[in-house]
Amino acid sequence: MRQPKTAKPASEKKPKDSAAAAKSTVQSLAKGFRVLEIFSDDRDDLTLSEVASEADLDAGTTYRLLTTLVNLGYVHRDEKTKRFSLTLKVLDLGFHAIGRRDIRSIARPALRRLVHDTGEAASFAVLEGADVLYIERVRSGLVRFGVDIRVGTTIPAHISVIGQCILAFLSPASLDAYMAVSRDRTHNFRDKRSAEDVLPTLASIREKGYVVGESTLTEGLRILAVPVLGQDGDAIGAVSITTPTVRRLADNLEKGALQGAKAAAREIAAAIEANGSVEASIAVHR
Repeated sequence: MRQPKTAKPASEKKPKDSAAAAKSTVQSLAKGFRVLEIFSDDRDDLTLSEVASEADLDAGTTYRLLTTLVNLGYVHRDEKTKRFSLTLKVLDLGFHAIGRRDIRSIARPALRRLVHDTGEAASFAVLEGADVLYIERVRSGLVRFGVDIRVGTTIPAHISVIGQCILAFLSPASLDAYMAVSRDRTHNFRDKRSAEDVLPTLASIREKGYVVGESTLTEGLRILAVPVLGQDGDAIGAVSITTPTVRRLADNLEKGALQGAKAAAREIAAAIEANGSVEASIAVHR
């Protein structure tokens, strides 16, 4: 009697399937993601040898992968402890797929109300290393400005209005840490001032409680920014409003948008505090 054919066990198919998958896989990219996946809540900062061990990679390969990720902005390297940790830029990879409450969803309602009330574009950004990182941005209708600011955009903090607003409300220790990491930073923006150059500006912003200034990225834009403060009084981010200079003078922008921006900042701060874990996730490297 003829025996019916039986399916091969999965274990027998695996070598062939694995070989086909490996042939279509970019191994260096796979290793890079393996390194990123090593980090977790209970392993948020690791040494090179710890990463190599957990990822089952040799030290040389791990060093090259980590250096690449540091240069791309996805990993932070503490120069004193030589330990590595993920940066907020990693969040941008999953922003469009995340279905849970995240930093963007916390900021978005407040920004939308601000845009509705003022008719101007609004943004929320945080400090990440030597950069200000845009977490959320809401445009006013179809208006587009002559600068490509999107969620995930990073700009040296001390040359941007919203970044200066954050820096002005850091603790002395956090500001010193920023000065250190920004000292050797190079960029292609036209504003070549150093962090030390803007210290008087930061003192003025802190005294005033907010800032109104011309954009350093493109001509013809005026920006109002207010800090989003944590329970300790230090900035955990900032809210900004952007408008063409031909539409609003500085005094007019303050009169029409300052109170709304302050209200949005308070709302975001309260939401972050209520969410708990989010505040920890956007803390500045200190």
